[in-house]
Amino acid sequence: MAQEQEVILYESKHQEKDFVQPHSHHTHQILYVLNGQGRCRLNHEEFTLKPDSMMVIPPGTEHSILAASTMTVLILEFSQVLLDTDSQKSLIKPVFSEAKVWSLTLFSSSEIRQLLRKMLYEQSQKNAEYQLGIKLLLSQLLFILMRTNQSAVQPDSNTLRSGWLKEYIDSNFYQITSIEEMAGKMGISSRYMNQMFTEVFDQTPMRYLTEVRLTRVKKMLVETDLDIVTICFEVGFESLSTFYRVFKKQVGVPPNRYRTAYVEKKL
Repeated sequence: MAQEQEVILYESKHQEKDFVQPHSHHTHQILYVLNGQGRCRLNHEEFTLKPDSMMVIPPGTEHSILAASTMTVLILEFSQVLLDTDSQKSLIKPVFSEAKVWSLTLFSSSEIRQLLRKMLYEQSQKNAEYQLGIKLLLSQLLFILMRTNQSAVQPDSNTLRSGWLKEYIDSNFYQITSIEEMAGKMGISSRYMNQMFTEVFDQTPMRYLTEVRLTRVKKMLVETDLDIVTICFEVGFESLSTFYRVFKKQVGVPPNRYRTAYVEKKL
């Protein structure tokens, strides 16, 4: 249980069919599903839980959880007196206006995961400043949620969602494995995601992903001495043969010739 001047973040693992009995807390809680499926009940209203679902639980809210599979949840717990009066009014009040489960956008979930990882790191340090670091990160997280909550008041447009997807590709090009992965994170079908993104940017998400990777490859070929195999896998290509084929098709020459031509041009 969090003390008044503390922020506590911890991981809770549930096995299939585990049931957390109805209970409540005097603190504010945010529960973030890292993996697995389940259901929760907030003040007698039932919600579905899946990866990147986030439960926002105001103090005094009765809640329970039923795991439909092995499920891992990050639990963030704090008291509002930890933050100054302005932050309580502008951040805590709008975010915790009601108990609910948020289905985050692709971009917001990526931001929040990163902040939670930073909070776990600060908490592990246990030095004199760690609570200050966590408090600052908590304010950032609440600001993102406040902004997300305001955006949700307006109908989500394809242009906005496509922009989020583009930003996600820009930041995660090296670890994206398939179009199904991206569509799954957005909670839509790959066919709809393709159509939506193409309408806005006149190309498919996978085509844009390839462009981002090749731009990075060309930069690494001329600015580093890394071998081509290392570059191939570092930018996210899963096989060397695919990398060579795509590079030659898009650029016109194999990567080794591209690098050689650049060196000769400098000479």
